[in-house]
Order: sequence, then C-alpha cells, then structure tokens
Amino acid sequence: MTFRACAIVPTYKHVDALDRIVEQLRALDLPVIVIDDGNGPQAARAIADICAKWEDVNLERHADNEGKGAAVLSGLRIAAARGFTHALQIDADGQHDILRARELLKLAEAHPSALVTGAPIFDDSVPRARLLARWITHVWVSINTLTPHIIDSMCGFRVYPVALTLATTAGTNIAKRMGFDTEVVVRLSWAGAGLVSLPVGVTYPPGNHSNFALWDNVEMSRMHARLFFGMLWRAPLFLAARWSDKENGPRHWAKLGERGSAVGLWFLALIFRVFGRRVCLAVMSPIILFFFLTGGEQRRSSIDYLTRAWRAGALSRRPGWWMSFRHFMSFGAAALDKLAAWTGNIPMEDIEGADQGEFDAVRNNGRGAFILTAHLGNPEVIRAIASLKRRTRVNVLVHTAHAMRFNALINAHASSSAMRMIQVTNVGPDTAIILQAAIDNGEWVVIVGDRIPVTGNKRISWARFLGDLAPFPQGPHILAAILKCPVYLLFCVRKGNRHRVFFEYFSDRIVLPRRGREMAIQASVERYAARLEAYVRLAPLQWFNFFDYWRPGGIQPPILERQEYLERELAS
Repeated sequence: MTFRACAIVPTYKHVDALDRIVEQLRALDLPVIVIDDGNGPQAARAIADICAKWEDVNLERHADNEGKGAAVLSGLRIAAARGFTHALQIDADGQHDILRARELLKLAEAHPSALVTGAPIFDDSVPRARLLARWITHVWVSINTLTPHIIDSMCGFRVYPVALTLATTAGTNIAKRMGFDTEVVVRLSWAGAGLVSLPVGVTYPPGNHSNFALWDNVEMSRMHARLFFGMLWRAPLFLAARWSDKENGPRHWAKLGERGSAVGLWFLALIFRVFGRRVCLAVMSPIILFFFLTGGEQRRSSIDYLTRAWRAGALSRRPGWWMSFRHFMSFGAAALDKLAAWTGNIPMEDIEGADQGEFDAVRNNGRGAFILTAHLGNPEVIRAIASLKRRTRVNVLVHTAHAMRFNALINAHASSSAMRMIQVTNVGPDTAIILQAAIDNGEWVVIVGDRIPVTGNKRISWARFLGDLAPFPQGPHILAAILKCPVYLLFCVRKGNRHRVFFEYFSDRIVLPRRGREMAIQASVERYAARLEAYVRLAPLQWFNFFDYWRPGGIQPPILERQEYLERELAS
C-alpha cells in the first residue's frame, strides 16, 4: 500500500500556537485534521478562523470535552475514511520541535507497521516534577510490555499507523483522556507493532499550561493496574517470542538500541547533582538489575567476554551471573563518572597521572595530537582536565545514532568551551577538514579504537585480543595518517575513589605508504590491540562492550572462513 500521511492536531484550551503549527505542517504538504475537543465559544471561533485560512485543513468539533484520546481517535477515523495510511499527531501547545516531523515521517515510511514516537530531549524549562512522573510511567510501560527498552510513552508528537491503531483500540476500554498516549503504546506493543523513537527537542513555552488534572493521576493509576493484569495472561506468549529471538544470532553493536529513556537519564542526572554519586548509584541499582535480567543478549555477551578474560588470566576465577552483574554495575558507575566529568564534578586531586610524565609534557607543548582511547573505564576525565587547566582544547568524536540521548544530556550540562563533541556516523571530507584545522590550531582529537564501523565490516582488521582474533576498525588509524600528527594512547580506570590516567606515546605519525598500505594498517591495529589488552587486564570489569565483540553480527575472520570451508569440503 502506498504511504499516505496526514497530520492530526487535537486542541483544548491551546490556541496561541495553533496557527504556527498548522502553517508548518502545511509547509510540509501535509493535509491537516484539527480536532476542537469541546473548547468554549471564544476559543472555538479562533480555531475555526485559523483553519479557514489554510487549504486542505479540516476541522472536526466535539460538542463537549471528551479528552485527548477521544480526539486522536476521531482524527484517526477521519484519516482512515480519507484513505491515509499514517497520521502524524502533534499537540497544539507548541512544545515540540516540529522541524523533526519530516524525519518522523521517513521513519514511519521505513517502518509502516510501527508506532514512531518522539523521545523528548528537554531543556531547562521543563518542570522537574513532570520529569519524575513521566519516568515512573515509562517504567510501568516497560513492565507492561515486558521489554527493557524503555520508550517515552507520553510524547505528544508521533506517527500512528492508522488502520492498525484503529483495529487495536476497537472493542477495548482504552483511556479517552490523558492516559491514551501511554495505553496505546502498550496495546500496540501487545499487537506486535514495532516501537521506533526519534529524539526531539521539547521546550515549555512561557505561560504554558497543562490540561493534566488531579483526577488524571487516579485514572492513570487505574490504567496501569488494568494493563498490568492484561500483561500477566499474555506474558507466556511474549516470553516465548523473546526466547525464539535468541535464535536469530548476534547483532552489530550499533543495532543494539540505546536502553533507557531520556526522562530517566535526566531524572538520574538530577539525583546525581543534588545527592551525589553514592545515592544516585543506589537508586540506579534496581534499574541496572532490571536491565541485567531482561537484557539477554547483553548479559550473554558480558559473560562471554569475562570468560575469555578468565581464560587469558585476567580474572582469578571463572565468571558467572554474579560477576556479570558486577560488570553491569561497573558500567552504571562509569556512566555516573562520565556525567561527573562532563559537569565538572571531578576535581583534579581525584585524578592520578594527569600532572606527570608524557601526559603533562604533551599537554604543555602546544602541538596538536591524535588520541586513541577505548570503552575502558572513564576516558572522559580528559574533559575535566581540559576544562580545569584550559591549556588544550579537546575534540571528541562520538557515534551519533547509538547514544543520542546520553550525548544530549551531557551536552546540556557541559559548560566549558574546552571540550567539543563532534557527532558523526562516518568521517567524510567535511569532518576531516574540521579536524585538520583543530590539529593545526594545537588542539587534540580523541576517538575510540575498539568498535568496528557502524556501516559494517568493510574497513576492519583482525587482531589477537584476549586469546582470540577480534575485529578492530581501521578508520581511526587511517584518520590519524590523514591528520599527520603525533599519536598517543589514553586509558583511564577507576581505583577506589580516584581515577588513574594512563597516557603513552604511540607514534610520531602513522604513515600508510601506497605500497604495503594494508600491512601498515594491520601493524598499527595490532599494536593498539596489544596495548588495549594490557590495560584491560588491569581492570577487566571496566571494559564495556555489551555485544558479541569477537564475532559481531556473525562475521568471521578470513582465516576462519577459509578453515571452515576446507572442513566442509573434506566432510563432503
């Protein structure tokens, strides 16, 4: 069926932003259906006047206020009657970044059976009490859908598959008021619909008021209880389906979606800033336990890595679930340390190795440098050093799609201009020019070297790591060669209440001759892998790659592929 989309705008006591919203939707060439949900006479006239101004804007009016859910369902029924396959629903209060509508629609076209919803990235205008309430609701949704992938269930900016949503809600006692946004997420999940999210900016405009009433809290509590008991009898089917998913094999690390909601991250950041690291880690513990118990692929990958580390002599005893849970807890603690580094809450006296040896010499010589690091411990302490010393500007390359919510959180809290986060998926010519200018200006460029490209296995080299061949990206080594500058390694692990920085020389510059280019890249990758293993042995519970690191996506090293081929030939 051809993808045809319209927009639905339910409105009750929100008129001020409506004209701008309709204008922007029509600029996207979207037919618009406005639902006046029983507004008073003055507001109703204003809404009618706005709709009359625009071509292909339909107005439907409820005589009485029936609630947001009822308004959205009315809009969906009109959309179905007009032959639309999908409907972009946006609230009329002007909170959402409507410029992301085109991206939401592209995702909906790519995933026609999915509910595509915004994942709010809040600015400082959001009331903190609302963050807490939203987070609690999202946790209940995660429980009622038996999934650890917490999705924002209250965002009023989403794309519905029209026919599937109407079929799913038909014959149910679905909430007609504020609980609708949340309940429809759960019911669509039960119906097998995909849930896809896109980070979107949310701002609470001055004078903004909420239609959420005290009675809505009671109704939402009843709704969560009703959904919980509905989940219980569906649970065996859900769990059986999840179990069968294990047979699909390991996935590439970038396809393992970022877990947790943006609201949850902001809530934990608030606890961290107010109560400190220990209290925040205590609050996180049951959340981490939930992710540990429900994240089968991540848990299996953790145990696989720890078992390899034990066989290589990096651990004193064979790992099991308890050690794997400690691995998860170390990851949670490292996330807090990362936030602390970006918010300037790590004092220099808590960092060892920052004012001695190679690190201090390189930082003071004023030359640009290329820094290779890894997902080991907390390399973000470099930000704390840069912001406090203010001698060197640091540019950190991060993968955009994998951790957008967490990156948005730390970007919002990072106040120092000594650090620049550059979000990339592929390093193209434009990015290379920016980085070359940074090097020429005496700045540092930092990139991790222990995850293969998100685009697949085209540019990887295999190197021995903890007793087996593992794939490593060639990109960081090629980029270092392009930038023609000194290369160093940086690792940082936590020791008790302090951070230990390890900084060592790697090369004056990486040279990749035209003849023997692949051999030069291979040699550089193998040197990096060997040094990474040496530091992983110092703190094995602080290396964080919760996917099948040695065979991501099922890929095999060429030598093993050839060996398996010969074995099959001999067997036949």
